[in-house]
Amino acid sequence: MSTRKLGHVLAPVAALLGAALLAGCTSDAPPDAPAAGASGGTGDPGTGKQSKFFDRAEYDRQLGLAEVTPQGPAARPWEQMLRPELVDTGQYRKKGSGGIHLCFSNAGVFNPWRQVGLKNMRAEAALHKEITEFTVLDAQGKDDKQISDIQELAGRDCDALIVSPNTTATLTPAVEQACAKVPVIVFDRGVETDCAVTFINPIGGYGYGAVAADFLVGKVKSEGKILALRISPGVDVLETRWSAAKLAFDKSGLDVVDVKFTDGDPAKTKAIVTDALTRNGDIDGVWMDSGATSVAAVEAFEDAGRDVPPITGEDQQDFLQAWKEKKLTAIAPSYPTFQWRTPVIAALRILKGQQVPKEWKLPQPTVTQETLDRYYKPGMPPLHYAMCGCENLPGFPEKWGGEK
Repeated sequence: MSTRKLGHVLAPVAALLGAALLAGCTSDAPPDAPAAGASGGTGDPGTGKQSKFFDRAEYDRQLGLAEVTPQGPAARPWEQMLRPELVDTGQYRKKGSGGIHLCFSNAGVFNPWRQVGLKNMRAEAALHKEITEFTVLDAQGKDDKQISDIQELAGRDCDALIVSPNTTATLTPAVEQACAKVPVIVFDRGVETDCAVTFINPIGGYGYGAVAADFLVGKVKSEGKILALRISPGVDVLETRWSAAKLAFDKSGLDVVDVKFTDGDPAKTKAIVTDALTRNGDIDGVWMDSGATSVAAVEAFEDAGRDVPPITGEDQQDFLQAWKEKKLTAIAPSYPTFQWRTPVIAALRILKGQQVPKEWKLPQPTVTQETLDRYYKPGMPPLHYAMCGCENLPGFPEKWGGEK
């Protein structure tokens, strides 16, 4: 089976410690959300019940988007759009000749993915001289603080407000209240209202999970043993990644011998891999719903004196380095950090009265063996994300922790 193509890797744009573990996730999930790896009574060997989060129509939509050629500049995927439905923004056109005060309510910078992303956003804002003030409030991963932050920013003289919600349902009322006062741009994580002028995000979790699973289906022999490593249950984007992989594995003839949660802990990941090898004799492929502990999984095989089987990771530099140096058979889907540039661009277009997509879907490139050298950047820190789209920004690579 051929690997699905997530977006088009169109240019050398250089994307929870976890996948940025919960980079695009919400923690509003009900506490009884099923652990899809538990044996379930559906007749699907090893993979258990399908998640409550599974939405077949959205699954089909995302896989369809993965095949679409994006509209927009080839060298700037953060400006590209997939099947955009443009909306008029004339009512938000800024009047007068004064500078723009752009505001951002951030869920937090509690993992490397978000840290790289915020650097991207600040650098993008600095490119535009018309932005004379850029106010950022950090919610520190706390819903109550972000509600207060949004209320504060909506009451200031912000010309536009960018929001990356900490959770979905809980932040919805605060976003709705802000929409009545200022044009709002939501990105990365969604809310349960369409009041924002635009919602910006990549293809999504189904696309991510499918491309990783299809890679293993194409590389592992029939009836080969698959170890699926997940971060945690009940988180929307991680559940959808696993839902897509589950569908592929259930149809493939591969034997998913274990579906285990690692909590994003390298030590726990190593223990799980070691245990799986002890009980199963061999593991022929490893699927992961994020790349944060991919290197730990690789090391576990090496520690056991085994060859590393085909494995999926993410566009985190430590995994790309291990892939290249150890000559792994691998693939790295992404949840690209270049998306942090897009809200600034969207805000400027809105304040000029230019059309923007109601839902601004961005491409979601995948690192393959053919593109590995393009995305692996020697001298960048281990937790840097290759899909940052930041190489052309002032201060790169030093401001991102790299060396020239």
